[in-house]
Amino acid sequence: MKEIKLFTTNTSSCCGAETIKETSCCSEIPSQLSYNLDLPVAIIGAGPVGLAAAANLAMNKVPFIVLESGQGVAHNIRKWQHVHLFSPWQYNIDKIARKLLEETDWESPQDDILPTGRELIERYLEPLSELPVIKESIYYNSKVVSISRKENDKMKTKNREKQPFEIYVDKHQELKIVEARAIIDATGTWGNPNPVTSNGVWLSSERACQDYIEYGIPDIVQNTTRYANKTIAVIGGGHSAINTLLELADLQIKYPQTKLIWILRKKHISDAFGGEEKDALEARGALGTKIHSLVDAEKVEVYTPFYTMQVKSINEQLELIGRYNGEVVSIKEIDELIVNTGNRPDFSIEQELRLSIDPATESVKALAPLIDPNLHSCGTVRPHGEEILRQPEHGLYIVGMKSYGRAPTFLMATGYEQVRSITAYLAGDIEASKRVELDLPETGVCSTNLNNADSSCC
Repeated sequence: MKEIKLFTTNTSSCCGAETIKETSCCSEIPSQLSYNLDLPVAIIGAGPVGLAAAANLAMNKVPFIVLESGQGVAHNIRKWQHVHLFSPWQYNIDKIARKLLEETDWESPQDDILPTGRELIERYLEPLSELPVIKESIYYNSKVVSISRKENDKMKTKNREKQPFEIYVDKHQELKIVEARAIIDATGTWGNPNPVTSNGVWLSSERACQDYIEYGIPDIVQNTTRYANKTIAVIGGGHSAINTLLELADLQIKYPQTKLIWILRKKHISDAFGGEEKDALEARGALGTKIHSLVDAEKVEVYTPFYTMQVKSINEQLELIGRYNGEVVSIKEIDELIVNTGNRPDFSIEQELRLSIDPATESVKALAPLIDPNLHSCGTVRPHGEEILRQPEHGLYIVGMKSYGRAPTFLMATGYEQVRSITAYLAGDIEASKRVELDLPETGVCSTNLNNADSSCC
């Protein structure tokens, strides 16, 4: 194990580091911003929100590093790169990132076009990551395994906020320790899926069936042989499940022996259709219209409300056991199971830090009342920034999808506003950190359809 320094910084401002704006008086800076100014801000994750944080820090001349576990940017998005986003380009590009890109020969995408995940990477995130002010500070194949305070465990309080963070990084199976003055955790929730069970419990029987289960939205076109002429069950009542079923329906046309089963918990199947043509996000409404037609044509067998209790393997097929119409029933002879029940945050890297997490949503605690899917959708979530996202551990911020925990009401533009506010605060511009600079689309039916808590707005 070795301690490393991944960067050099210039300490030239009146407060001892470039991280504090020249217009700020040192006496006005909160005390926790006065420590370890020779160290960078560490961003964990090089997805859209993590790179937006990097762009904002670069603009503010705040030293930073980006630690990314994958071989390139947007490692998680690559797993659903075939899927279209609901929101057009104008809401998917961070304002500061756009400003930096427009200083180059970058070609801006047309604002009203809906990108796929692949296009988001190739036309925006990769060019952004290649900007010299960002590229030199990104470290790939660098998986963060834990974060602590230097010479302090979670129990120690005295002088805690004066100590830098120590980030334990696994890079090519070599453990390195990186010091930072602040942490922006933008790792998201993708790759940590919820189980099939309706009560959220992972069972060993499900883990034993992994060869026959896919979590998320698989690329059906690229995996035709796996799904063609098979009996496929899709679990989930949100837009991810609908996307999956529509792709499978296209496969069904070419391979008519393909049988589709849709398992969800909604009281009525119509609750899953959403606003259809009334939805202000046209692409999202179109999904509801298409799945409505598919169900009416009896191309998919529907079980709702079905509360899954267990999945198990029998003779290279799956059996789902659950409560349906007040009885415990079994759905047998399933060849493949696709699980679209959402994801949950993983706080294991912050185990030695002091966190404030809501017990229900598993979101940042102060954020929970604003995003609770029982009360809100993406259309009714108020803009929020640094103050809401503060943790008891000074200098630690959990942002993006991970800040929302299990709540599916996250919008990419919301994450951009989060990091704009946080980076302004870390740069010493307290006034800017308190401003609201978020311009969201009117989301129509999404703002009132609270029964669709399984779906994701982003």
